[in-house]
Amino acid sequence: MSENYSIKVIIADDHEIYVGGLKAFFNDQDVYEVVDEAYNGEELVRKVKTHLPHIVITDLRMPILSGAKAVEEIKRISPPTHCLVLSSYDNDLSIIEALQAGANGYITKNMPQKDLFTALDQLIKGYPYFCLTTNTKMLRLLSKSSFNPYATAPNPQFTDIELKIIRMICEEKTNPEMAFDLCLSIRTIENNRARVYEKLNVRSPAGVVIYAIRNGLYNPD
Repeated sequence: MSENYSIKVIIADDHEIYVGGLKAFFNDQDVYEVVDEAYNGEELVRKVKTHLPHIVITDLRMPILSGAKAVEEIKRISPPTHCLVLSSYDNDLSIIEALQAGANGYITKNMPQKDLFTALDQLIKGYPYFCLTTNTKMLRLLSKSSFNPYATAPNPQFTDIELKIIRMICEEKTNPEMAFDLCLSIRTIENNRARVYEKLNVRSPAGVVIYAIRNGLYNPD
């Protein structure tokens, strides 16, 4: 990446204080540049038309035009723009609406700064990002929705151990529990788990679960 190149970001939220706090995360960033901000969904869409940003970070509950509706409009006028939606709760059903509208990932508003930039890095590489606190109920709803970030992705090949670990991740088993069930060392479990994450280009168990359900590797029912 050249020194003169930056990844353009627009932040949208109806609370000015929160926008200011989020912008402060970018103060020491050389790669990401906040080029504008918006305080309602209609304003966000208008500013996306002006800037054509690489990434939009938007709250879901926006006045005039909801975050999900804004995402739908953004993906229509600027398909390359990656949309990361923010929610106050990790079980917010409007998250599903936003993802089905074209959002590329979501995080909760109380995420650590490092999680935000992990999410942005994933999105800019073309991979989805799911909040680390995603619960089982949300995962099942996501897997049954029309949202499918893996529809056009190549299917990686997994070893027998990796397939077992994928199923155990879906069952929310810990690494020590997996090690006990498979009669393997925790280090072996950690290494195989890392390879699963790498093959799927995910950063959290949520990405593994959604892939597994979508591709018939695990049946939640």
